[in-house]
Amino acid sequence: MAQEEMTQRVKSLEQKLKNMQGSTCQKSIAFKDLCMFPGVRLPLGFKTPKFEKYDGHGDPIAHLKRYCNQLRGVEGKEELAMAYFGESLTGVASEWFMDQETSHWHVWDDMAQAFVRQFQYNIDIAPDRNSLANLKKKSTESFREYAIKWREQAARVKPPMDDHELITVFLQAQEPDYFQNMMSAVGKSFLEAIKIGKMVENGLKTGKIISQAVLKAAT
Repeated sequence: MAQEEMTQRVKSLEQKLKNMQGSTCQKSIAFKDLCMFPGVRLPLGFKTPKFEKYDGHGDPIAHLKRYCNQLRGVEGKEELAMAYFGESLTGVASEWFMDQETSHWHVWDDMAQAFVRQFQYNIDIAPDRNSLANLKKKSTESFREYAIKWREQAARVKPPMDDHELITVFLQAQEPDYFQNMMSAVGKSFLEAIKIGKMVENGLKTGKIISQAVLKAAT
């Protein structure tokens, strides 16, 4: 009898522990607790624009400009602009937004400044001309893959480079085998530079172009 009573007590204690865990871990799924801006009322006939998404990479201020341009019709209705800002975010940016305590945001500027502070590092680590000149091609990537990656980084440089400077800095980034065989790219478009680089790459693979490393080893 004592054994049965002990077993019942153990089961009762286990059930209490489960109930306690459930009550501490489970979050409310009520609308008022899930909706970040429950007091915002949509204007009659309002249609949500198809926002360009920000994933936590790139200039956060540039994203704010794009977002505001897409919501030109709600000027003066800051709460509405704040309520829909999450719709323009994805990935880590969306996760950050969902974790925020919106009661700290009284006006648009509060939210916008918090957003910029969070992703300011994208501006701080933006590439410059020197970093681009040192961005070398990896042995594991094709010339085309490397050139596209390089061009994407170049697009973030401020002030922007014109076509002539773009090609000049791109050539500075090349290893000797590519540099000496790509001088004809000067004065051409970046697309033409990629084509010339691919020809050099093919020449090195087929032996039509002798690499500097091979010449040094031979001598």
